[in-house]
Amino acid sequence: MEKFEKIFLPLATKIGKNKYLAAIRDGFLVSTPLLIVGSLFLVLGNLPIKNYSNIIQGIFGPNINMYLDKVVDGTFTLMALLAVLGIAYSFSREMNVDRIFGTAISLISWFILMPYKVTTKILIPVGDISANSELIKGLTPINGNYEIVKNAVGINTNWLSSGGIFIGIIVSFVAVHIYAFAVKKGWKISMPEGVPQTVVDSFSALIPSALVITVFFFINIIFSNTSYGNAFTFVYSILQVPLTNLGDSLGAMLIAYFFLHIFWFFGINGGSVVGAIYNPILRVLSLDNFNAYKAGTELPHIITGQFQDLFATFGGCGSTLSLVIVMILVCKSKRIKKLSGLSIIPAIFGINEPIVFGLPIVLNPIILIPFIAAPLINIVITYFFMKEGIVPYTNGAIIPWTTPPIISGFLSTGIRGSILQFFLIIVDCLIYYPFIKVIDNSYIKSEIEATKPKDTFEDFDLADFSFDD
Repeated sequence: MEKFEKIFLPLATKIGKNKYLAAIRDGFLVSTPLLIVGSLFLVLGNLPIKNYSNIIQGIFGPNINMYLDKVVDGTFTLMALLAVLGIAYSFSREMNVDRIFGTAISLISWFILMPYKVTTKILIPVGDISANSELIKGLTPINGNYEIVKNAVGINTNWLSSGGIFIGIIVSFVAVHIYAFAVKKGWKISMPEGVPQTVVDSFSALIPSALVITVFFFINIIFSNTSYGNAFTFVYSILQVPLTNLGDSLGAMLIAYFFLHIFWFFGINGGSVVGAIYNPILRVLSLDNFNAYKAGTELPHIITGQFQDLFATFGGCGSTLSLVIVMILVCKSKRIKKLSGLSIIPAIFGINEPIVFGLPIVLNPIILIPFIAAPLINIVITYFFMKEGIVPYTNGAIIPWTTPPIISGFLSTGIRGSILQFFLIIVDCLIYYPFIKVIDNSYIKSEIEATKPKDTFEDFDLADFSFDD
């Protein structure tokens, strides 16, 4: 235990206090409620029920899906933009500079690097030659169609969504760093006394903002003259694709969850520590699935944020909903019966601090093995079921982690997901059973010992008596 503490506690402390990881963690929280709302509209329009689409169109009219999709597009399509806003704001706080100006200059810098040329393809059937004779001059038909490539000014929505997240993180850090450097050097325009503070703040930000924009102006020129054409394509190809491919693997998820639960065992919020590193990758994978689901194409990823939230654990870290169920059904000690009664409702909604600190799980070596094993086994089973096509991939909708199991599985993957969740909860109950019985028996012995009358003769001491009388 001492060796584990010496290794993991300093590591967790360093990660938890790292200003970059803290900014990423807190920055993504800005978009989370908005994506949850957007997901609700997505689910409302696409519940996995037979003939559901015909039913709601019959009730609300044939255009209902168009209206629902507007809300979905207004949230998920702007995911990267929301990430830039949140991360830049959080990192400005970490760097002790004005948060509004730090956020604004980061957003502008991100747009400076963004390509605005959109390439589209138009297919003209061979039979339409007369109407499009000028357009198809010099072209050879392919599969009965003439293919015309057109370039237009506009923004590729992929850069506003999943494709622009990683460069958004980088730009936020660089822009705020440059801004903070100029501010701390005192490079500002001073205003005379009596000028309103908002005007003073505005002119104080002028030189630092100009420096940031100038730097990104030259960065954009440099990348525009490379084979990648722009910084977005470079970061997407060199960094984002390899990281998401690595994150979209069973091994990566198992390693992440092993360390996550080791941190929790020492009383450190493992979700915050590991999530600061892994969650941006999971967010991109979820968005890829969401875009494919909305387009009606094949879902690309097994590992997503929803895979993690809805199938790895139930009732919080360690999948302790099953532990509470076993405690209620088989344990006999007064302490555990009382604790399980208080914990069952929070556990259904994914809250397990009463169990983690009340049983306790923290620094309890007896419960460590099932606490780590249950989530890892859930991950392996779920991955196999999805890979074999027994259960569909998650659809990318952001289901709140407080959504009870069975319901959450249905919303993300349909009825087969609900059945899988029920099966995993039973498996976790079997994993926890022998270990919680050991703890229960020890508590029963303690309670029995506490009720035994004490032998008062052991407390007898001749020194308490006086023979002087």
